[in-house]
Amino acid sequence: MKGYVDKDLCVGCGMCTGACPDGFRMGEDGLAEGWQDLPDSSIDDARQAAEDCPVGAITVK
Repeated sequence: MKGYVDKDLCVGCGMCTGACPDGFRMGEDGLAEGWQDLPDSSIDDARQAAEDCPVGAITVK
């Protein structure tokens, strides 16, 4: 599984990087990005980040 960020929606708040640093990081453009396959131990955190994203920019699949 991997986390994906819709950069057209992302506002760069960083919530996802704090909630799931194994799956999300801030890119050079100041917006979040999914950067690697999620370890099994981080899948629930990534799903929670998707649920909590204030602009709905995250999907996990």
